[in-house]
Amino acid sequence: MDTQSADGAYRVLARKYRPQNFDDLIGQEPMVRTLRNAFETGRIAQAWMLTGVRGVGKTTTARILARALNYKTDTVDQPTIDLSTPGEHCQAIMEGRHVDVIEMDAASHTGIDDIREIIEQVRYRPVSARYKVYIIDEVHMLSTAAFNGLLKTLEEPPPHVKFIFATTEIRKVPITVLSRCQRFDLRRIESGTLAQHLRRIAEAEKIEVDDASLAMIARAGEGSARDSLSIFDQAIAHGAGSVTAEAVRSMLGLADRARIIDLFEMLMRGDVAGALTEFRAQYDVGADPSVVLTDLADFNHLVTRLRFTPDVAEDVSLSEDERVRGREFAQTLSIRALSRTWQMLLKGIAEVDTATRPVQAAEMLLIRLAHAADLPTLDEAIRGLDNGSVSAPRPQPSATPRPNGGSAPQAHGAADAVGSSALAPAAGGPATAMRIVETPPIQVSAPKPSEAAPQPSVPINSLQDIVALADKYRDMQFKILVKNCVRPASIAPGRLEIGLTDDAPKSLPSDIAQHLLNWTGIRWVVTVARDVAGQTIAEAEAERRDNLVTDARADPDVAAILAAFPGAKIIDVRIAVPDKSEDEDIDLDAVAEVPDVLPEDD
Repeated sequence: MDTQSADGAYRVLARKYRPQNFDDLIGQEPMVRTLRNAFETGRIAQAWMLTGVRGVGKTTTARILARALNYKTDTVDQPTIDLSTPGEHCQAIMEGRHVDVIEMDAASHTGIDDIREIIEQVRYRPVSARYKVYIIDEVHMLSTAAFNGLLKTLEEPPPHVKFIFATTEIRKVPITVLSRCQRFDLRRIESGTLAQHLRRIAEAEKIEVDDASLAMIARAGEGSARDSLSIFDQAIAHGAGSVTAEAVRSMLGLADRARIIDLFEMLMRGDVAGALTEFRAQYDVGADPSVVLTDLADFNHLVTRLRFTPDVAEDVSLSEDERVRGREFAQTLSIRALSRTWQMLLKGIAEVDTATRPVQAAEMLLIRLAHAADLPTLDEAIRGLDNGSVSAPRPQPSATPRPNGGSAPQAHGAADAVGSSALAPAAGGPATAMRIVETPPIQVSAPKPSEAAPQPSVPINSLQDIVALADKYRDMQFKILVKNCVRPASIAPGRLEIGLTDDAPKSLPSDIAQHLLNWTGIRWVVTVARDVAGQTIAEAEAERRDNLVTDARADPDVAAILAAFPGAKIIDVRIAVPDKSEDEDIDLDAVAEVPDVLPEDD
């Protein structure tokens, strides 16, 4: 097929194979179906807003839409999306040179003066076409004044005027403009669809290319047809007319997908030395450190998806290695391990991108990943704490045999943490002469119930004891919170189970644990139980006080006094104890058995 333009200049593939009608658009079937129905029923909007990422066909769709509005042949003289036969205005519109289809780049025409010029021109009828069409690209770049100036004309344009807007930043377009337009979100094109599109172009151009190359180019295009065609154009030039996977990988600085999976496996086994060697080998053949880490993150994401949606393996853009080995990892790796690896890779990629020495930064990240592979999951760690020690490292996926006849050794970082893990020699390899000295396990949690627990320096048997400590250390705010917001459930040395009122601060359990640690010298585990039926200290005191007042009213002497002084009320009831001074507050619990009497006035 001819690659030259009319003037003999070379035309890049992105321009040469630019869609000319709606049937040529790939990956935008919902929009095409909507427009087809609108044109067939005569429900043609006055303005359209096209949004999407770069290279998905916004400007091309705008031109095709302008062509459909002004389509005219010897047999057709009305708007239609059936553009199989070139019309009178089609070529000029698609080349962007028709007098009645005005294209404007809002990035360079942002002001109110540019919009004022449009407002002045819309009064005049088109020169030769059916409609005067204004295509404004990157419309989000218009100023606020320009948007406001356009609103009235956009809401009630003349019958012969249509507006088509295109933008990559739809959130920056005022809602007052969006509400006056029919919006279409152009989707990213799937990698499989892009690969098929590239295959058709390769056949038309008589270019030899393998499926692996097309899959890599489509993946690198990230859903953009224009970007994919530009990369394909570059690959053709790089390979002098033929395209191979190795050439594309070298051109884009990509790593071999199979080697990426090998590197991922080494990291999941905790093979630090093997991972560093493999990374250096990929770097030496031209792979960019950031690209290697990004590919690792992509494969980690693929494995995670395969665990929940096995149908992902049917994606045509995946290689056979990715399908088979991805399924194997999905069956052996836990979601917690995959999530932890994902988070570390995301953070590490950002570090590598900003590091002055990207290779060293990438290697340090790989070391962290390999050591983290042996760490227990959160559930395993909690179970280990409950048992009094940390559990042994998780079994990792079986290692692929290496050329030296054995698997790479496990990383010993986690073994150091548990103290007693023995290092077995590599299978098939020479036995090690190193003698492993076992160290006693480190106590990292509360002791088992059968062991003698450390006793606090101050006995804590009830919430009242905690309130008494708050009094002793003059922490009145904490005392009020405990009295008003805490319901007792159970208490044991080092453990406190409580219920909370609805208005209790969320941080109150941790505050209680911290105060008890400071006051008693031991660490307390404070847990919150639901539906605790007990009363708070404040509620119990209020109920006891109400009972005392009720009993006092029933006393004949008190009743006589109240009758002698109309309007008198009982404000409070205090218990008189011979051994205590009259003006000293008495603990109500300590004197619960003392008869209720009224004290004499001072």
